[in-house]
Amino acid sequence: MFSKILVANRGEIAVRVLRACRELGIRTVAIYSEADEHCLHVRLADEAVCVGPAVSTKSYLNIDSILDAAKRTGAQAIHPGYGYLAERGDFAKACEADGLVFIGPTPENLELAGDKLVAKKTVHAAGVPVIPSSPTGIDTPQEAERIAQQIGYPVIIKASAGGGGRGIRICRDSQSLLEEFPVAKMEAKAAFGNDEVYIEKLIQEPRHIEFQILVDRFGNAVHLGERECTIQRRYQKLIEESPSPRLTPKMRRSMGEAAISAARAARYFNAGTVEFLVDGEGRFYFLEINARIQVEHPVTELVTGVDLVKEQIRLACGYPLDPALEELQLRGWAIECRINAEDPDRNFLPSPGTVEQYRPPGGFGIRLDTHLYQGYELPIYYDSLVAKLLAHDRTREGAIRIMRRALEEFTISPLKTTIPLHLRILQDPDFLQGRFTTDFIKKFYPDEEEEED
Repeated sequence: MFSKILVANRGEIAVRVLRACRELGIRTVAIYSEADEHCLHVRLADEAVCVGPAVSTKSYLNIDSILDAAKRTGAQAIHPGYGYLAERGDFAKACEADGLVFIGPTPENLELAGDKLVAKKTVHAAGVPVIPSSPTGIDTPQEAERIAQQIGYPVIIKASAGGGGRGIRICRDSQSLLEEFPVAKMEAKAAFGNDEVYIEKLIQEPRHIEFQILVDRFGNAVHLGERECTIQRRYQKLIEESPSPRLTPKMRRSMGEAAISAARAARYFNAGTVEFLVDGEGRFYFLEINARIQVEHPVTELVTGVDLVKEQIRLACGYPLDPALEELQLRGWAIECRINAEDPDRNFLPSPGTVEQYRPPGGFGIRLDTHLYQGYELPIYYDSLVAKLLAHDRTREGAIRIMRRALEEFTISPLKTTIPLHLRILQDPDFLQGRFTTDFIKKFYPDEEEEED
């Protein structure tokens, strides 16, 4: 086991990793920007190193500065969390070159997962269903139109190197395709440094369901069930739950087997997520591999009892998977609400500032992952996610009741948050019946469709 790990992230995920390390008896090093000097993860680590100014490109994305911090503090490994450098193959390679263990997938895994077209070809060859799309990147609007006519409208333009919902343009006819194509290429170049895009059939009104996988260095692979991630806004998840109210036991078995097949085809290692879209008739299609720990990983932890961050660390150390993981059964129901410091009534405008009143919820069945505390000044420079609130109970109805009670208790003042929106969703009859698709949020914000399209 490692004796010291550097956590190359900030906020709630850094706190989450630090706690796992502490329980494993591993000393920790936090990194922070000048704006994050008083962030909770800095206080909880055994050591902390400032890696640059507030701007992420000069701190949390500064590979040289982070590697220097690891070497100066004697860390043996680096855990990247999610976001920032977590899916950067060049960072994983740089860690290896400096004799540091990257706690995550291999550089080859990261490169494959980062190229959506290559990932689709790889898993399709293993028999995993994929969404009809162009076989390669598209260079011209004319070529895009030809492909769209073949697979049929509506279609979606995607960045080959994309992720996190960025670089996506929906086109319902030829005119919109010709207009959006150059815009999509410019967006892809700006977001990912690569302007390659491809065309994919738009699966209308789908469910977004993902499977958690773990793979050791000996080729052993397991999945730990699914997470329902359909409730989204602009392709960013708002609420996740496990198990999915949509899946039948037969669908769960088939999709789980497909997730394992995808992992083996990609020669995947460590923790990851295989994501699928499910259409109205119950057919599922491979979407992508997320080569990192997911924001929503606690949902799986609650229904399996498996600490996924500890598993990541053990796998990175070279330990094999515990054979008992093959026999795991999901226990009860878990729901997660992502609490963002945004004002839903003002087009989700970010709401940074000082937390003057802070009252976290508690009680039976509640878990809270956050870096907030009373007096903390939330910076303007970073992602607006401030907390992940989870509820767990024997049934979905029970988990929803616990979650509603916890949301009503949760006070983060004077910051505006998405808590009121979560409460509205959790009282909606369609949500309560499990009847929803990825455009569910338009029920509350009907103008969203125009902005996304």
